[in-house]
Amino acid sequence: MQFSGNRRKKPIGASQNDLYDHCLQFYGQPPLENISLTEFETFAVERLKLLKTVENLGVSYVKNTEQYSKKLDAEFSSLNFPVRAELDDRKIQGGPSEYEKRRKDHISHFILRLAYCQTEDLRRWFIQQEMDLFRYRFGCLSSKHKTDFLHKNNLKYETVSAEEKRMLKDKLINSSYGLSGITVEEYDFYKVPFQDALDLVRSRKVYLLAGNAYIPHQEIIAIVLNDFRTRLSKALAMTARSLPAVQSDERLQPLLTHLSHAYVGQDYSIQKNIGKISLEQIDALAAKSFPLCMRHLHKSLRENHHLRHGGRMQYGLFLKGIGLTLEQALQFWRSEFIRGKVDADKFDKAYAYSIRHMFGKEGKRTDYTPYSCMKVILSNPPSQGDFHGCPFRHSDPELLKQKLQSYKVPPSGISQILELVKGMHYQLACQKYFELTHSVEDAGFSLNHPNQYFTESQKFLGGGRDIKKEVETSQRGQENVSSNAPNISRPPPANSKQTHEEMGDLDSFFQDE
Repeated sequence: MQFSGNRRKKPIGASQNDLYDHCLQFYGQPPLENISLTEFETFAVERLKLLKTVENLGVSYVKNTEQYSKKLDAEFSSLNFPVRAELDDRKIQGGPSEYEKRRKDHISHFILRLAYCQTEDLRRWFIQQEMDLFRYRFGCLSSKHKTDFLHKNNLKYETVSAEEKRMLKDKLINSSYGLSGITVEEYDFYKVPFQDALDLVRSRKVYLLAGNAYIPHQEIIAIVLNDFRTRLSKALAMTARSLPAVQSDERLQPLLTHLSHAYVGQDYSIQKNIGKISLEQIDALAAKSFPLCMRHLHKSLRENHHLRHGGRMQYGLFLKGIGLTLEQALQFWRSEFIRGKVDADKFDKAYAYSIRHMFGKEGKRTDYTPYSCMKVILSNPPSQGDFHGCPFRHSDPELLKQKLQSYKVPPSGISQILELVKGMHYQLACQKYFELTHSVEDAGFSLNHPNQYFTESQKFLGGGRDIKKEVETSQRGQENVSSNAPNISRPPPANSKQTHEEMGDLDSFFQDE
């Protein structure tokens, strides 16, 4: 796969190292090589994981604190993105070389540009996360590598000499926040044309002399970030204009559509969890281990003895994912529906087929997987009489507050959740709900899936052990594949269009008459 129709020739004698001679870049030059669809998918998903981690950490922690840096460093390491400033071909314990990491960083950024240039909301999200990522990586550079980066990108800001700093010491201290005589000597200052630093000039954070702003090292990132944002914003606008040509490629269009609201976590399939719970446990599990969306659906089902097709799909696939067998699911839904206005005969005729279809026993025999948080948030919003969707996304804030109060969430916790909801951090709001209902300060995971919430809750309540079906205590020593599997996802399927059509086919079987 080639990224550019007008392939530019590399300079004669240029080596691979010349392409990625710095660990950080403005992504001004698109990649020109051919890559496989598999590599395309893998690079895109892993960068998306990195950006979602940046988003989660940015809300959960103060940026650039020790905890923030430690967790982000771990993600860089696990996903093999570049953090070292020096470029060589050494591999650490069989892992990718620094060059390979930089190549992945470069290509993956441009892939996500294609996916996230499509709407204003997607562009805004992508720019914000890339800026936070850039800020962190720039802050990790040494003084020398920062200067190298500036010069390489034609930001030729002059470093103030030690002699000039001594001459202007008092003025620099008085005009720059938080500086002393010692820090002036230790830290670098840059001379920048004042028109490139208007925000800092406006806030009176820099010293002005002869048309130049003297910017301390901790403030130069504001100048660089502003430049990076401007370049990226223009690039996304240009990419959006060129998108129809890319979407005409039937191999890429489903992938790019999938990436813009992709789930990048563990696959919660029925094969890994079958037979884990009994029907008698569901009420108790709903109260202590269901995410708010599923707790709401369970409560509504018990009260109304019926759910419309959107609720049955969302809740039915969730229950399938936590371990209900087909026989249990049929018994569960039948026993609840016949308590309402549906008799057993009507249930068998109107609803049983759709449940068997959900388990891959009818129709195309596709074994459907539970909905991720992104699918719940972004698709099929609830209307009047519906109970599906994400309560943090689709509920009125006052109704959400009342619901949280009824579940004994403390007032301070409710305020934190509502603040996250106001900032449109719905998954983080759900994660905060987990922490408050489980009395932990840090959940220790990034929430992306309702079934992940259930699994983590059971691990926590069981002291690290997953729930076992009560009637199968003799099998306690058997290994639980699902709970011990690492949280590594597969790349999105190449035929995402087919998957979407299959889910649409499932929708049709859930329609009420």
